[in-house]
Amino acid sequence: MSTDDTEMLIALVYSLLQSNSRQSEEAVLDALVQHNGNVEAAAQYLNNRGKKRKRTNDLTSWLGNKPNKIVKRDDEDDMTLTRKSPSTSKPSSSSKKPAVNLMTVLRQAPPSPSKKPVSPPPLLLSNPAMVEQHSPCTMHLSVLPHELACRLFYTMVDASRGWGRNKWWLFDRLVESPHRTSFFARENGAEGSADAWQEAARFWYNGRMTEPPLEFPASMEEACVIVERLVNEELRKRQRFPLEWAGQPGLEYIWRANVAASNCYEGAKECVGPHSDQMTYLGPYCTIASLSLGARRIFSLREVIPKQEKETRSAQTFNIPLPHNSLTIMHASCQERFKHSIPPQSSMDLYRPSHPRVPNDTSNCRINITFRFYRPDFHPSSIPRCKCDVPTILRPDMKNRTDGKTDKYWWTCYAGAQNEGKGCDFWNIMDMEKEGRGPVVGETTV
Repeated sequence: MSTDDTEMLIALVYSLLQSNSRQSEEAVLDALVQHNGNVEAAAQYLNNRGKKRKRTNDLTSWLGNKPNKIVKRDDEDDMTLTRKSPSTSKPSSSSKKPAVNLMTVLRQAPPSPSKKPVSPPPLLLSNPAMVEQHSPCTMHLSVLPHELACRLFYTMVDASRGWGRNKWWLFDRLVESPHRTSFFARENGAEGSADAWQEAARFWYNGRMTEPPLEFPASMEEACVIVERLVNEELRKRQRFPLEWAGQPGLEYIWRANVAASNCYEGAKECVGPHSDQMTYLGPYCTIASLSLGARRIFSLREVIPKQEKETRSAQTFNIPLPHNSLTIMHASCQERFKHSIPPQSSMDLYRPSHPRVPNDTSNCRINITFRFYRPDFHPSSIPRCKCDVPTILRPDMKNRTDGKTDKYWWTCYAGAQNEGKGCDFWNIMDMEKEGRGPVVGETTV
């Protein structure tokens, strides 16, 4: 089971908790383990545990001692008390206990200094300027002609009825994702043999061997051309990272989508938990363009704070409303620094197409298409296989990242997500030079 899958289950438990139940992520994970990954049982356990116990409010029980007879001495003020010894003999003056001032007992202890910085409250990024200011993303509104956006929406909604829900093993149980998904490969979009890239597509999510990918429908191809133009315009404005793909030697770098993952979220409760996208074929510091069609949903971003900075700052959640026909470009460093999610909502507005197929047509579906560029230097033939003879996946070391130049990535077994939770112990740090990958931006600018 992967970290991404675990966090999705944690998010589902949070969505079922009562509003007054405040639970840490560790408590939620522990509840899931105790209940074998059963989300409903874990949430019920945490809700019951959060109920307040009866407490006695008398002073004696608060002090935690058996009551001794308390007497007031004539030479003390009203707020100074002493306990009378249970012994019948009169104690010597040297064995007398000093008087205790009741106000010093009742006075609340000063709060201990907080070890961790307080997390800032979630921030709503309601327009493209705020998105660019606070995140490694850019947001573009009304990117497609309205007729094309509606046509592509209907095409994908019709197709989504045949899509499946991803399944994987978690705590010895087979669990199912709360949304439908599919994968598409662009005709003549990837370099190398078509069979090899088809293999890459078939292992694209949760290690699950899927059917061969579908080709881009005509309306998706039209949209992809527009998306590519916007992405390349943005890339020309931005500072590139050293480990980004530099393009073919001697040629201007052009980002060209060759695959697309599409998701359908039907209704307010279908969601996906916090995760970063696998880099197996995308490589480090990738760029992903996410097109939103249909009902408006919230896209959440939350940074993973490096270990060396945990004592000085805390993560903040950024919530971005995604309207119909909007494009969110997750630029280089987004997958290394942030996890993203589509959280469940208590309610949502229905989408009313500007070019409906029937009068008064409405929909509660949100279609998301993420256009991706599979790098030639991460061709499927170059991906290491684990001891299970399954292609490994590439993950960034998010908690120990440093300067964007020496960040580490590792290859790890992912067979356990589908093999009844059983994988192997394969784990290797990626070495770009030894594995013959590149060229990267850092090599071309030195």
